[in-house]
Amino acid sequence: MKFRTLAAALGAALALTACSSGNPMATSTSPTAGGGASAAADSVIVGSANFPESELLAEIYAGALEAKGVQVTTRLNIASRETYVPALRNGEINLIPEYTGNFAKYLNKDADVADEAKALAALKAALPDNLVALEPAKAQDKDAVVVTAETATRYNLKAIGDLAPVAGELVLGGPPEWKERANGVPGLKSVYGLEFKEFKPLDVAGPLSVTALKNGQVQAVNLFTTDPSIKANNFVVLDDPKSLFGAQNVIPVMTKAKATPTVSAALNAVSAKLDTDTLATLVTKVVVDKKDASAVADEWLKSQGLA
Repeated sequence: MKFRTLAAALGAALALTACSSGNPMATSTSPTAGGGASAAADSVIVGSANFPESELLAEIYAGALEAKGVQVTTRLNIASRETYVPALRNGEINLIPEYTGNFAKYLNKDADVADEAKALAALKAALPDNLVALEPAKAQDKDAVVVTAETATRYNLKAIGDLAPVAGELVLGGPPEWKERANGVPGLKSVYGLEFKEFKPLDVAGPLSVTALKNGQVQAVNLFTTDPSIKANNFVVLDDPKSLFGAQNVIPVMTKAKATPTVSAALNAVSAKLDTDTLATLVTKVVVDKKDASAVADEWLKSQGLA
């Protein structure tokens, strides 16, 4: 992948850093690529949330665009939606990897995301006028409530609803935003009737969450279904028969003015090639094998004829 040198516009970078609890990074092919709404039409600022899969997807999008001659700036590890969505709406970033159901629920807590078609329709209906969702990938990565095999056996847990009789004895872990999100603690209560003894804020389905579950600080935790630590630790993903988490297809969401035919075609080509098994394999290379996300992205893009 072409090396992106540090060249984001200082003002926009400072603004984004000021509103973020994460650690945004900026790299660019061109010093003209960093002005948000004022940037050239053929330049795109790609952001990511603060977890490895989002960073990987952002690098894949960036590489696919660069292969088509688009000037790219990356600002990775920004933080949660509560931080990067305002940045997307005001033009500090132009493109973010998203998930249909979760983003629809973020924009409209009453969105119906029970299946892929409903989630996509709900997302498009709730998008601000200056944003557009391109083609979704077949790849899905869902939120999940995960327990250890020992906990599953002890309480005979197979589905989320099975937690109802014992939730009052258990500590639930998840990202801080889960305490308020419609598909977090409030959703678990309204959809499944779960009231846990305590909610413990952790990271975004990352190593803190995995460690807390392993050492018993929490007895149930939010992880993503593509997380290799689930298989590595013999964790149990509880079924979600009431579709609280719904369909979660990976989808590029971006500034409408930046979605030129060249940009749209490059990103839609990525979506056409990306399925769940492929995504899980790529995430494993980053999380388990400790490979650089940009290198993993570049290797995959080249293998698919996209770079």
